[in-house]
Amino acid sequence: MPEDFRAGFACFVGRPNAGKSTLTNAIMGQKIAITSKRPQTTRHVVRAILHRPESQLILVDTPGLHRPRTLLGERLNDLVRSTWSEVDVIGLCLPANEKPGPGDRFIAQEIKELRAKVVAVVTKIDLVGKDALLRHLTNVSNLADFADIVPVSAKTGENLETLVDVLSGHLPESPRLYPDGMITEEPERVMVAELIREAALEGVRDELPHSLAVVIEDIEDEMSEGGPRKKIWAEIYVERQSQKGIVIGKGGERLKRVGTKARKGIAQLLDSRVYLDLHVRVAKDWQRDPKMLERLGF
Repeated sequence: MPEDFRAGFACFVGRPNAGKSTLTNAIMGQKIAITSKRPQTTRHVVRAILHRPESQLILVDTPGLHRPRTLLGERLNDLVRSTWSEVDVIGLCLPANEKPGPGDRFIAQEIKELRAKVVAVVTKIDLVGKDALLRHLTNVSNLADFADIVPVSAKTGENLETLVDVLSGHLPESPRLYPDGMITEEPERVMVAELIREAALEGVRDELPHSLAVVIEDIEDEMSEGGPRKKIWAEIYVERQSQKGIVIGKGGERLKRVGTKARKGIAQLLDSRVYLDLHVRVAKDWQRDPKMLERLGF
């Protein structure tokens, strides 16, 4: 290990849908955090561990800070703020195709007083031309006194290595914090549940995403005719009976598609054949119910 080896935690923050989870996955070169076009998709703090010869960068993906309307929203915001206070460097994600707004200024002010170095990460640069990007970078530089400003595209990979270099450069000198080969500390059940939720979010109406939660009831190893496989029992929770109908679809067709998509991702994650048993339950207004939030892991 080099004498000046660096290791520590970097956190991507920003408004919902600023590209934080997509950026984490792009840097890691594989799916660690689930993504969706829906705001507030991320509900857990996901730690992804990037191993390099000269550094170990632990990327912490957080929910988007937002104006909470439920107890769940309040708890997610508390989770974000507690994470901010513990990391070494913060990447404030600012989409290149949207002008910095009140939400960005609010977050910039919130993180200004923290001990972490703050880097402005201008995301989605593939969506704008060079002139527009230059104007945007100027606007971003006026937002706060950033340690660095890095424009990137998770889609094309442009400047991803530069971003990793910049983030790693702000980490303290330290021995490795995690063993070689470990890429995440997320529990298996959480990642499986998240893949199911990602599949269930695809193509649903605006009001449903916030009402969706997934609980893994059990995972067992079993021997089937085709060889060993994982048998997984999972429950998808919604808040109203009408939402249950949306998730299941006519004749159960939509739930079948959700299962097929989720099963592929889970099989890749677990490197195993998978049997997935899905059920949809109604838990009225669970986002406001402390007991139900606890059962669902919040």
